[in-house]
Amino acid sequence: SSGNRQSYDPGEGIRIIQGLHPDAVLIQEFNYKTNSSADLGEMACQLGMAAYQRGASGQQIPNGILSKYPILEGGDWVDPKVGNRAFTWAHIDLPGSKDLYAISLHLLTSNASDRDAEASALVAFIRQNIPSDAYLVLGGDFNTGSRTEACAQTLGGVVKSSVPAPTDQSNNPGTNASRSKPYDWVLANTALNSLEQPLVIGATSKANGLVFDSRVYTPLTDVAPVQAGDSGASNMQHMGVVRQFHVTP
Repeated sequence: SSGNRQSYDPGEGIRIIQGLHPDAVLIQEFNYKTNSSADLGEMACQLGMAAYQRGASGQQIPNGILSKYPILEGGDWVDPKVGNRAFTWAHIDLPGSKDLYAISLHLLTSNASDRDAEASALVAFIRQNIPSDAYLVLGGDFNTGSRTEACAQTLGGVVKSSVPAPTDQSNNPGTNASRSKPYDWVLANTALNSLEQPLVIGATSKANGLVFDSRVYTPLTDVAPVQAGDSGASNMQHMGVVRQFHVTP
């Protein structure tokens, strides 16, 4: 999100997602115009998405999932440390016999202990509610100061959290505005992680995924309609993180 309303209204975030052509998006601060069904549907349409799941109405900065494939069910699990968003999940109907469960999260900036408590609650929800044989991806804004922080180790109980980090074309893994900290993650369980493939955009191939920063990515013609200043827009605090998995029907 960007601008003064923690929303996608200004358009920079929308252009970045359009340029990267994802099949599914784990989105934070999922606000657009009035947040009516018509407005959110308009945003999904702009992104080429068939379906979306958004945190419950009344949340100030809800998390969400957008998908090119049908969403069979979805909802929120309570984040025990904060009330203006939740752990938002969606059950996505992939082609074939095995479905994808996607979870969008936004952990607190307060301290590592709070983030670990949030991670512990999420692990419990996952173990209680998601079939062990399904594909699972979770991601979003972890607000982590390092990739070895306790919450990452806790989440390692349900996803592969010690995998090599995605990086930009200069191999910088930082995802915050100054590119100095690993705030943003995309993590998969063992079944899905084993299907990872190098992410290829134009002539760029990234074995472990891409941190996208429009200020340094070249050539931008690979990711039209992205503009050079989009990742540096007002209050754009995060970079996009993209990983690719090849799932066969």
